Amino acid sequence: MNVTLKLTILMAALLMIFSSAALATEPCTAVYGSTDKIFRLATGSPGELGLLEELANIFNDEHGTTLCWVKAGSGKSLKLLQEGQVDIAMVHAPAGEKKAVADGWAIKRSLIGSNEFYIVGPKNDPAGIAKATSAADAYAKIAAAKALFLSRGDNSGTHKKEMGIWATAKIAPAGDWYVITKEFMMATLKKADDGKGYFMTDSSTWAAGKKELKNTQVLFKGDPVLINTYHGLCRPEGAGPAQVYASDFIDFLNSDQGQQIIRDYGKALHGEAMYNDAAYARQYDH
Repeated sequence: MNVTLKLTILMAALLMIFSSAALATEPCTAVYGSTDKIFRLATGSPGELGLLEELANIFNDEHGTTLCWVKAGSGKSLKLLQEGQVDIAMVHAPAGEKKAVADGWAIKRSLIGSNEFYIVGPKNDPAGIAKATSAADAYAKIAAAKALFLSRGDNSGTHKKEMGIWATAKIAPAGDWYVITKEFMMATLKKADDGKGYFMTDSSTWAAGKKELKNTQVLFKGDPVLINTYHGLCRPEGAGPAQVYASDFIDFLNSDQGQQIIRDYGKALHGEAMYNDAAYARQYDH
């Protein structure tokens, strides 16, 4: 085999490798900005509900950057961060976050705010969860009544929280009454409304979607276990040029300006804030 042919085969092999890597990269759900200083961020509800766009636009104006948002639940967001497919994740999965830092593939884990989970369901409340004494008791009542319950079932932070509550109740949910959607928060909330089922949604999604719901109301809230704290994490120093922008974005989230945006977001549109700031969230951050 001559040298030219060998080089041709090698180049073809390298092209296949790089093409496969490109195809494997999660596409941007949305892009904010138009510069070549691009960093990639994975998150779920903060992107879906518009908070991320508002934060990104202000940060980009000040730093000349462009943010690629990859829509993913907390479990997948952390996986993408570990694989280097994104530079930063905004998530609510404390155990996974702490492990990421301990294992060395993420740094700057920073509390950025919180919301809380509501257990919502049909107005006639067939399982009687409005009288529950805890989130686990509410789940136990739903299981005992075999009332329709929708689960995202997607390894998101919401799903992890849900499964933790089932475990506390000593119940392994299964049966026709327990429906897994594999969809995001708003889509599952609307399915619960359509089917007159129970679901655990976050308060931010509830604030954004409640006007469109016909059959559903908040039936249980207030258990401290339902508080949902968000953290930002980024890749370690030296992990590519975009790491610097990701690190700066975490600093921005924790700045007075970033925190003001978080605590005010939603007031103008929905009449109530959709998130609490880090100062409030700190009392629930364990």
